[in-house]
Amino acid sequence: MNDNEHVCEEKVFNELFRKYAKEIHDFLYYKYGESNNPSDLVQEAFIKLWDNCQKVIPSKARAFLYTVANNQMLNELSKKKTVLKYQQQDQKQYSNESPEFVMQEKEYTERLKAAIEDLTEEQRIVFMLNRIDGKKHQEIADMLNISRKAVEKRLYKAIDSLKKKMEIAEKNSPF
Repeated sequence: MNDNEHVCEEKVFNELFRKYAKEIHDFLYYKYGESNNPSDLVQEAFIKLWDNCQKVIPSKARAFLYTVANNQMLNELSKKKTVLKYQQQDQKQYSNESPEFVMQEKEYTERLKAAIEDLTEEQRIVFMLNRIDGKKHQEIADMLNISRKAVEKRLYKAIDSLKKKMEIAEKNSPF
């Protein structure tokens, strides 16, 4: 794909969609949560790209999509208050574990979710992109348009904060 091609060409547009749709969705999900419909906003961002295809060259499409998707999310958030939610995993209906263990596991998971929600937005995004998506530091830096050192610093602070919060929670646990 080169800048001589137009985003208006179906082949180019489809390639951009395949290349960036999941990446933008994950970015929105980690930054704002599932409850804010990141999938819908990704679709809307691509519609805006199509509407502006004559004005956007392929090499600038990624930045355009990120900007549009983020701005749409900010508009959504100005209309309602949001809380970061995680996809709920189906709980097994049966378990070989003791009821105490199941309760401890559930409590630990809840404490971990709360600790992740308490991270700063920047730390949470970097942490989730690295630990959940498995993205490398440089990939995250490129995605967020920050230096690799900034990614490393945010990740270190996020992990340090999580460790401290989980240790405190462990000490205060009745189990």
